[in-house]
Amino acid sequence: MSASMERLLDAMEQRLYGQKTNIRLMAAALLAGGHVLLEGVPGLGKTKMARTLAALMGGEYRRIQFTPDLMPSDITGSVIFHMKESEFQTVRGPVFANIVLADEINRSGPKTQAALLEAMEERQVTINGTTHRLPEPFLVVATQNPLEYEGTYPLPEAQLDRFLFKLTLDYPGEEQERQILREHVPFETEREQAAVPALSLEDIREAKARAAEVVASDSIIAYITAVIRKTRESKRLQLGASPRAGIAVLNASKAWAALEGRNYVTPDDVKLVARPALRHRLLLTPQAELEGGNGDHVVQETLAAVPVPR
Repeated sequence: MSASMERLLDAMEQRLYGQKTNIRLMAAALLAGGHVLLEGVPGLGKTKMARTLAALMGGEYRRIQFTPDLMPSDITGSVIFHMKESEFQTVRGPVFANIVLADEINRSGPKTQAALLEAMEERQVTINGTTHRLPEPFLVVATQNPLEYEGTYPLPEAQLDRFLFKLTLDYPGEEQERQILREHVPFETEREQAAVPALSLEDIREAKARAAEVVASDSIIAYITAVIRKTRESKRLQLGASPRAGIAVLNASKAWAALEGRNYVTPDDVKLVARPALRHRLLLTPQAELEGGNGDHVVQETLAAVPVPR
């Protein structure tokens, strides 16, 4: 791992206690060019995680609060007529940033949620027929509350599939929670402390290029393929993992290996990223849901059933 990425991870871990694995997975998503869905009850630091990452990488950060009355143009932008200049001008929306926080994404309707699809998949936005490229790097971090379903619109499978990872945030341990209380600082002070970036956007682009060069051997490719195909055989699933899910696991494994300072992927890398990369892409049967099953259980069973390459 490069010194600049080490500085970024160290700085984030000093500000976000009890989330070391999730921090590294978010950094892996950044290197893999993917997006992240954060799920957790209010107050666990979902917004702070995205805000801290943006501040430490010196990138432009925008927060979009999703509400039922939010319109697609509120995200992408629109064309308005400028009276003084007597001409139409394009007003770019908040999606034109390096890190976009889509807060409570499931509180807006499908039409508004779909406004992010082109941006997430193609790194571009079309406004009034004109295509505009988004900045690089570009990362969408969306949040949702797993408990409140009244007045929400669950993300469709097609949009869930655009997220590289679904990360679940849980309560910190007792000692970590004490540390949070001891070292809590007001928002303004925190923003001043994070004003000095740990690395530049150019450092991120170079780290992404190195992650793309990480080697996955034929045995690793075969292992990932076997895991993906095995999910389709599960009687607990209506819908198994797609080829796009396999690409996600491969790219995430490469990014994780790069963070570990290696230029090759190991089976342990695949195992580590498989759960966050697949849990939201699997559709359980009603019977499995009634029995309390979830995507994590199926991924764990699948990994246990597929032989690990030597």
